[in-house]
This record gives sequence, C-alpha cells and structure tokens, in this order.
Amino acid sequence: MPKREDYLTWDEYFMGVAILSAYRSKDPNTQVGACIVNDRNHIMSVGYNGLPMGCSDDEYPWERDGDSFNTKYPYVCHAELNAILNNAGASLEGCRIYVALFPCNECAKAIIQSGIRKVVYLSDKYASSASTRASKRMFDSAGVEYTQLKLDRKNLIINFDEKSI
Repeated sequence: MPKREDYLTWDEYFMGVAILSAYRSKDPNTQVGACIVNDRNHIMSVGYNGLPMGCSDDEYPWERDGDSFNTKYPYVCHAELNAILNNAGASLEGCRIYVALFPCNECAKAIIQSGIRKVVYLSDKYASSASTRASKRMFDSAGVEYTQLKLDRKNLIINFDEKSI
C-alpha cells in the first residue's frame, strides 16, 4: 500500500498550530497565535494574544476605541511575545516563528532579541502602518528573514469525534 499523499507540509502543520493557538484568545476582535520552531522542526513554544497571567479576562477592557487606559491595548500581550515568554528556557537562537498576522514593531524587537531568524506569516493587512514598516526595517537591519506563506490548502478541519480516529 502506498503512503498517504494528502499529509500536511511542515509549514501547514506549524501554521496550523499557530492558528489553533489563536482559538485560546479571549479578544472579541482579533485572535492571533504563534508557534516557534527550531531547525529540527521541534516546537519550542506557542502563544496567543491575551492578558498576562494573573490578570482576569473579565476585569480588563476589550474595547478598541476610547480613552487608552480603558482599551485593550495597554494590557494585551501579543501572541509572538507570549510564545517567546512561554518558552521553557531553551535557546530560541536560529528558530523560526509562525504567525497569522505580521508582527508589530514591539514584537519585532522581542523576536530579534530572542535570536529568532525567520518569521513566517499569513496576513500583512497592516503593511502600510508605521508599526509594520518599522518591523520590516528592524528585521532587515538585524538579518531576520520574513516570508508570507502561500498555501494551496485553504482550510483544515479538526474533528474531536473519537469515531473518526
């Protein structure tokens, strides 16, 4: 019997882990996940956008507009930073990070400082923003490669029905 031909590529697999991680986010507007992988294709860490540990999702604002103090922006930790901070202490030097959305300038700083050498992303919908332009400028200076992932597979269905296994 020949092997299965429709298995996931490494890029599909790791981006799928990043997307699955995004489903943990409580943010009502934007859910982003991240997956950090080493050169041996071992997952080093995952993260999603959410509040820091110990900060209740029910006690902090999720609004996008209004007085800055009463919006989500000063409180939410982005997926990329969460993945870097969630790492169990192993070096991230030379790793790559898979994210659904191109990293902001603050996450770009953390990516560079952690030693991650490649960013693989799906969407660059904020490409013209100052934050994204600053990220690309820093990545270019620091030698961090960034690649938009183009996939033939448009969806992946996860079935929790034990009878389907």
